[in-house]
Amino acid sequence: MLEVGGVTKRFGGVTAVAEASLKVPEGHIVALIGPNGAGKTTLFAVISGFLAADAGRIRFAGDDIAGLPPHAICARGLVRTFQIVQPFGRLTVRENIAVGAHLRCATRTKALAEAEEVAARVGLTKRLDQPAQTLTVAGRKRLELARALATRPRLLLLDEVMAGLNPTEIAEIVAIIRQIRDDGVTILLIEHVMQAVMSLGDHAYVLNDGRIIAAGTPQAIAADPAVIEAYLGHGAAARLGAPADHG
Repeated sequence: MLEVGGVTKRFGGVTAVAEASLKVPEGHIVALIGPNGAGKTTLFAVISGFLAADAGRIRFAGDDIAGLPPHAICARGLVRTFQIVQPFGRLTVRENIAVGAHLRCATRTKALAEAEEVAARVGLTKRLDQPAQTLTVAGRKRLELARALATRPRLLLLDEVMAGLNPTEIAEIVAIIRQIRDDGVTILLIEHVMQAVMSLGDHAYVLNDGRIIAAGTPQAIAADPAVIEAYLGHGAAARLGAPADHG
């Protein structure tokens, strides 16, 4: 469904993403992981049209979407969430979700009705009429997810939707994401919560210093020495693999 080939993004003399390539098959959940500052969110921004690539190709559902503006990419069915959640604070949860629904709904009445249906999918039904600014961190994460879902995406890009959540809240979001996939939405997610990646991901890519350094099942990449070093530092793989010194 999504094919990213050799994408490079520079900011002045800094290369944030270097020749990154990945594929997201329809109906799958694919994870993009890596240490802070690896370039993951920059790559998301390029895929979704918020930044222009300096090189490379991006194909969605067989069409070249590189260079299209975000609203055009969203209209095609590729939608992203943001790591820093910024709802319209004074609007209700219902109204916030309806903002996304307006992409497909011609009238306010239809958009608000769509918002109610989407809220039920993410567990926000009881919060529909409260101001978005009164939501907890977990509630705001669900609202960000709901607003994206209301655009009726075919491919959903989730940027750290579990950041800042406790274990119970993470488990609830994992179940919601799995149901979204089961409802026919393909998912590419950036995530630092490895238990979620292991539970959800069919495939994972590891980005470090802007480059894809590993790809495979989450279980395989978790044991990859290059991945261990990217997260824990040079020599970490050897230290972790060495027998304990009891001397």
